[in-house]
Amino acid sequence: MTRTVMISGASRGIGAAIAQRMQAAGWNVSLGLRRPETAGPDTPQRLACRYDALEPDSERAWIRATIARFGRLDGLVLSAGIHSRATVLEAADQEFDQLIAVNVKSPMRLARLAWPHLEALPDGKPHPGRIVLMSSLSGKRVKSAGSGLYGISKFALMGLAQGLRQCGRDNRVRTTAICPSFVATDMAAGVVQDMSELTRPEDIAAIVETVLGLPPTASVADIPVHWSVEDCY
Repeated sequence: MTRTVMISGASRGIGAAIAQRMQAAGWNVSLGLRRPETAGPDTPQRLACRYDALEPDSERAWIRATIARFGRLDGLVLSAGIHSRATVLEAADQEFDQLIAVNVKSPMRLARLAWPHLEALPDGKPHPGRIVLMSSLSGKRVKSAGSGLYGISKFALMGLAQGLRQCGRDNRVRTTAICPSFVATDMAAGVVQDMSELTRPEDIAAIVETVLGLPPTASVADIPVHWSVEDCY
């Protein structure tokens, strides 16, 4: 049976590139979007659902709709996230709370909801699936004062990835965090003047496809992208 992957933040950028690549690879794709009506009509292989990281009810409804439509879940790609350029001295509590809510708490809830479906098919037979968390090199180091608040949320996301890896130790549901530097998307456009050398969303999509296709005997904790010696300091 055709494998199914859920992808949050699939309206643009990295999430959209992942959705396009996975559909081209023959997977069913279930897209989590704040405005699913902008995605065009559904197809037999593609389902667009409303998802808002600040509305837990939308997460539950998305999971239910995916299983009702495709009958199984083999991958969960958590790509939705928000950015901040505030330092840890400037940031208001409200901005911090929103970063954690979108970048950490919603991915944790979605992983929890998807877990039983990633463990087994509807007939109860085990079929370990995979979770991919779209993190950042900012979850491995903080390179500037302006990336401090954002880095806190991504460090927390890396902790979530490690926690999920441990939860999947025995049932072989594997979790991988992808950690790119700046990617040529709208998020980078306001920060990086020359984006010609940046990682492309299509590059990240290729990495995600590889991870989702790995057997459960390959447990990959995280994949840094554009990591350099300077990133270690």
